[in-house]
Amino acid sequence: MIEFNTIKPIGSIYEEEFRKKSLGTPTTKLVNIIAHILNPNHFHFILEQVSDKGIEKFMQKLGGGYTRYFNEKYSRNGVLFQGKFKSVHIDSDEYLLYLSAYVNLNDRIHKLPDGSSFSSWNEYLGQNQQEEICLKDIILDRFKDKEDYRKFAEDTAETILIKREEDERFSELLLE
Repeated sequence: MIEFNTIKPIGSIYEEEFRKKSLGTPTTKLVNIIAHILNPNHFHFILEQVSDKGIEKFMQKLGGGYTRYFNEKYSRNGVLFQGKFKSVHIDSDEYLLYLSAYVNLNDRIHKLPDGSSFSSWNEYLGQNQQEEICLKDIILDRFKDKEDYRKFAEDTAETILIKREEDERFSELLLE
């Protein structure tokens, strides 16, 4: 994600892997990454555009670049992702906070096995063991501390799960 977040072309990340060097932190970023999750079959980002058409270019580089990397690494060809990316404009603080919980805890919402996803959740809690990539203050500044955010996010995820279960039960009743 870091290496695709630049205006400049980056070349082959697969070939760079063999050289055991990083392409480095981009000097001119396309987006600020606010939150992210990479699940086995889909991903979500909250992005702030900082360059002209930054979100569009970032998603194009990420999708195309990762596909090229994966195809070179596993000697395959073809697409990995279906269709175009979908985006939604975040128009309120409430929606931003809700989406941050949804994105950070998306693996729980989809009941995925532990360790099958990579998200910004640990970075938000200050438990990240890797390079931090998120601009978290836009979210965390709205809370007393990280623990307050943790409680909000977990409560929000639980509410989403309950609502989904209620919707499923309601749909089953309609089908009967």
